[in-house]
Amino acid sequence: MEPPLSSLLADAPFLHSLVDALGSPLNVLLPERIAENAGRFRAVYRDHHLAGRVYYAHKANRSSALVRRLAAADPAGVGVDVASLGELRHVLGSGVTPDRIMATGPKDPEFLWLAARVGATVNLDSRGELDQLADVVRKHDLPRVDVLLRLSAFDSVDDSQPAGVRMLSRRSRFGSPVGELDELLSAVERHRDAVELTGVAYHLDTTALAEKVPALERCVTVMDECRARGLAPRVIDIGGGFGVGYVDDAGQWERYTTALTEAVLGTRPPLTWRGHGYGLRNEGGTVRGAAALYPAYRPTAGPGYLDELLSLPTPILGRPPATLLLEHLYDLYVEPGRALVDQCGLSLARVLDVRRIGEGAGEYLVRLGMNAGDVSLEEHGVLVDPVLLPRTGAGGEGEEGPVGVHLVGNLCLEADLITRRTVFLPRLPRAGDLLAFANTAGYAMDFHAHHAQRQPVARTVAVVREGGSWRWCLDEEYWPITHPGGQGA
Repeated sequence: MEPPLSSLLADAPFLHSLVDALGSPLNVLLPERIAENAGRFRAVYRDHHLAGRVYYAHKANRSSALVRRLAAADPAGVGVDVASLGELRHVLGSGVTPDRIMATGPKDPEFLWLAARVGATVNLDSRGELDQLADVVRKHDLPRVDVLLRLSAFDSVDDSQPAGVRMLSRRSRFGSPVGELDELLSAVERHRDAVELTGVAYHLDTTALAEKVPALERCVTVMDECRARGLAPRVIDIGGGFGVGYVDDAGQWERYTTALTEAVLGTRPPLTWRGHGYGLRNEGGTVRGAAALYPAYRPTAGPGYLDELLSLPTPILGRPPATLLLEHLYDLYVEPGRALVDQCGLSLARVLDVRRIGEGAGEYLVRLGMNAGDVSLEEHGVLVDPVLLPRTGAGGEGEEGPVGVHLVGNLCLEADLITRRTVFLPRLPRAGDLLAFANTAGYAMDFHAHHAQRQPVARTVAVVREGGSWRWCLDEEYWPITHPGGQGA
């Protein structure tokens, strides 16, 4: 945890006062941090002498405060990637101008119409989307729309194999196979009255640089093919997937995953609820499967990952991607989501009940004033220990020293587990304490939130440090031109 998130967690009385006023669960955001993160990505551009834009993948978080803070950032360097009609309407109402908006994801006619009507860039996944957009533009007499062609199914050379075996990148439901490029460009030429090709794109669902570097190199050669046909693209968009490091200690992560494997084998006590293996299984004394866990320790993530991606030699041309982009005077677009909201917030839950259900580690159930949809860490394979924030003067007896517990939610469902794994806390929590899940702004905070059993969905607040104290306002009341509380900036 880094400042200001670490200093916010250190102010337990302030966080308790927020939950007392607004209820549990509660999400707390630091909008200034997203602007700092965008600045770190932009610094990588400057280091490599590249032009282009950083697009925040809005799907990572529903917050208005985060989008409004980015709306006030450098308009030339920061934009927003929207993946639905609702997100597009939200960012327009938050002050983001259409020239800074990119429409991605599955698109219905209404989404395409509004994107075209306001003048957003449209990132197209297929020839069918291209045809549909062109029809919308013609039918409603709209101006030409800037489009990117998202590509997929790149191949690369695996140097670890004899004679350099060619490997196909993992399949994706997004983007058109690069092998269909000729047909796709022919369609672009037919629709030149409705669309203008400004570039090509990809988004690979992998953290492997060995797949992403060849894909970027292939996009450079695709741009050459576009120019040979009289088109004039200028942008390569490499999507997201830059990652976040959730733990600072590589050894800690390795020890946990080793212990999890040993627990699956039965050579140590279980570390999870009812022996859940996170994708690992014991078959006759041999561990099979793969751990469905986010790599919590990332030696290089976020802006550092982008820097490494731009610096590695490409497999065919042999020059780093940054050099290729510079040589061709191409702009670079990126679409970070999780990485752009790194360290931007936390989720709070009040401890409602603690009871013992057996002997040994993990035999305590701690029921929280939230459910698994309110902090969907398990859904995304993210293992983050909560921080215990005791209520001052609460009193009561509790087991001291490290204790293993299972965190359960407020739904009347056996499956409502905040964590399937045993969580070890410095002491047994007491009713009235808070548990703070740090760094949840990326996908964990509200991605799966719901009103099941009429339980309350977490409210969200934005907080700003002023002098020696924190000021807060509801997320929807935050504007970058005013201080929390409504005073002019």
